[in-house]
Order: sequence, then C-alpha cells, then structure tokens
Amino acid sequence: MPRENRICLPELTYHTMSRCIEGKHLMSQDEMKDLMLFVLKMALEKYRFELVFYTLMDNHFHFIIRTLNGGETISRIMQYIKSQFARRYNRMMKRIGPFWNERFKDNIMEFSIDPAATFFTVLLYIAYNPVKSKIVKDPRDYLYSSIMCYVNDTYIAPVKITLHEYYIKMGKAFTERRNKFLEYEEMYRKRILPATMFS
Repeated sequence: MPRENRICLPELTYHTMSRCIEGKHLMSQDEMKDLMLFVLKMALEKYRFELVFYTLMDNHFHFIIRTLNGGETISRIMQYIKSQFARRYNRMMKRIGPFWNERFKDNIMEFSIDPAATFFTVLLYIAYNPVKSKIVKDPRDYLYSSIMCYVNDTYIAPVKITLHEYYIKMGKAFTERRNKFLEYEEMYRKRILPATMFS
C-alpha cells in the first residue's frame, strides 16, 4: 500500500513525533537528549523555521514546528534533524543500522476545527508526557521540555523557542498570556490526572 503524501506547505504548525527503532530507549541518557538539542540548534541555523515546542523522551520525541514563507518544508527539516542525530548517535555508540522506527508522524493544527484549542491541547499533551510516564510530577521539573518558555519570561531555553502566535494573541503582556495558559493547563490536568495527584 503506497504511503500517503505528506502535506508540505509554509505557514503551517506541525506536531511531529518519531520513535527510536523498535521503541528502544536509546535516548535515555541525558547525553543523548543533549545531542538532540545540539542537532536542533544546527537545524535552526541551517534552515528557516520556528521551533515552537519540544519534549524529548527516552524512546521518542515530540516537536511543534511552524514552517515559514521562503523556508524549508517540514519534510526537509525533519529529514535533516533525524539523519544528523542518527549519524552522530551511531558514531558515538559505535553502532550501525537504522536508528528511527518509522518516518515521522505529523498533524497540522490549522487543519483542525479549532486550531488554537488544538494547539494548546497538543502542547500540553506533549509537555505532560514525562508526568504520565511518572518521571516527574510537574512538567516544569523535566529538563528536556520547553514548557518553561510559556510560563516564565526570564527562562533561557537551551535552544531557541519561538512562542506561537496563538499564545501571543492571548494577551498584550507576558503575564496576561501566562495566566490564560495556566488556566488551559489546569483544565488539562483535571482531565488527564487522577485527583490523588493534586493532594
């Protein structure tokens, strides 16, 4: 069965995800997550796109990427990130063979009925991956996620994060935007987490 053609257009917001081969925890060491951050920096220097959000897990990653007019397609961006990471990982670990389990998966926010609501739901879903995996109780305590960019205006991320226009439109100042974002987060927490986690 032929693969479905990927939609590659500018000015779209993509949620992308990819898993390590066979779901193995090949990125469990902090060193490997740091390597992914390094590759993301390389990609941002090489190509024109906005990295809106990320969470790096032990066996997969999630990115939210916005493509730009005159910039590269999501396929080119993701191909570069995944290939550069795999090549460096294999060299560091003295291994050969594929690193990634499949071609990356993507969803486009703007193609949903309510793009802004979809964006915040997806962002929080990604941010709460480490909580649901019982690594941390609060996503702010997880080092390899960019949620702090959305709740603390003095936070300096290890890789450049561009706050999405849906977030910017929530208020004239950062405090107003953050407070509305925290309201979204509270609703999300109550929906996905058992009441015992709030005590």
